[in-house]
Amino acid sequence: MPKDILSATDPRPAPADCTTMIDVRQGVDALDRALVLMLAERQRYMDAAARIKPNRNAVHDRARIEDVVEKVKAAAREAGLSEAIAEPVWRQLIDRCIAYEFTVWDKTREG
Repeated sequence: MPKDILSATDPRPAPADCTTMIDVRQGVDALDRALVLMLAERQRYMDAAARIKPNRNAVHDRARIEDVVEKVKAAAREAGLSEAIAEPVWRQLIDRCIAYEFTVWDKTREG
């Protein structure tokens, strides 16, 4: 995987240089592909967490969830991303990752 995941995306115009919806869609589609690559890597960290955590109760960690959300909100502010977008997106992402991690945790302890 490239060090800078965004450099691996398809060529795209800068948002300020877009003059048509085709330009906008080209940029959005390229970024969506990069986000998928990043989310796939994040999922692999969930695989590692499921492997490492000693018991099923360790999968859901409320303090860690809030820590992640606060860090994301700070990063969003710094990057110019609306917290009204960032927070609910990450809360849903975390929720789905926890569900995935439970499934992986259970599968690794079967049999």
